[in-house]
Amino acid sequence: MNKPRVLVKSCNEVPKVALNLLKSKYNVTAIESHCHARKEILEVIPEHDALFLPLPHTKVDKEFLNTAGPNLKVIATLSVGYDHLDLAEIKKRGIKVGYSPCASSVAVAEIAIALILSAARRAHEGRLKLESGDVRRTFQWMVGYDLRGSTVGIVGFGNIGKAIFKRLQGFEVGQFLYTGHSRKEDGDDLGAKFVSLDELLEKSDFIVVATPLNSETFEMFCYESFAKMKKNAVFVNVGRGKVVKTNDLVKALKNNTIFAAGLDVTDPEPLPIDHELLKLTNAVILPHLGSATVKTREDMAMIAAQNIINGLEGKPLPYPL
Repeated sequence: MNKPRVLVKSCNEVPKVALNLLKSKYNVTAIESHCHARKEILEVIPEHDALFLPLPHTKVDKEFLNTAGPNLKVIATLSVGYDHLDLAEIKKRGIKVGYSPCASSVAVAEIAIALILSAARRAHEGRLKLESGDVRRTFQWMVGYDLRGSTVGIVGFGNIGKAIFKRLQGFEVGQFLYTGHSRKEDGDDLGAKFVSLDELLEKSDFIVVATPLNSETFEMFCYESFAKMKKNAVFVNVGRGKVVKTNDLVKALKNNTIFAAGLDVTDPEPLPIDHELLKLTNAVILPHLGSATVKTREDMAMIAAQNIINGLEGKPLPYPL
């Protein structure tokens, strides 16, 4: 009996431990593909039983699935976000699909903390002043804002939101607020207060976004949202770039409607090198490094590999969508 065939996109991006596990069980077609080289994948996907996607650059839509044909039984993405997958179309065809929701929570939370501190304490602006020789020793030069005694609002109190909350415990934060679809029992247990989005925006000194991208969250942060925030507010996004209207954020930062922003995700992504956001001294921007640690990427890959194994063996996926 022939072994099932698994297509692994961008195999050099996949940690060896996960790739070797798949190779020990299946016939693996490992291809190198540029991030957006969809044509390359469509040429080889037919007759494969499973698809392993390291990063969410490949849109799996009706055209993709039509090309893949009836053999495709399982799709596994290493990402937490899944807006690149047409779930309705995938499920209509009876294809199992899994993602990696928990493995990256700690690493993304750590990036959120780094951005909070860097934006509040003007790290990027300070570096620019150092490079230009504009260092002063006056008492009020380059003062920023404390986490101590502040109000932190978390938008999206899922695995990442809770991990951020836990890592902020040692900073003597005055109050934690969170918002989302509904009040969460474990949020109450942790000591965070559930509020409306408007109340969170109005009361928070730090607004941290850890929400996925969907029809409800798309461009939910516009200039009207920023105008509701405090003048000293620090806005941090580790969710998805498209939850923010980028031009409106640029305007809010330029006008000092808010104090600063820290972004690991942007729209567009990556930002063009001449983009307005990159010219702002009060914006700390990373090129989507949230889950980019050795351990986290290995954990994500192993979860995706196990999703494929369970799917092909007719068992429940560890992390289904």
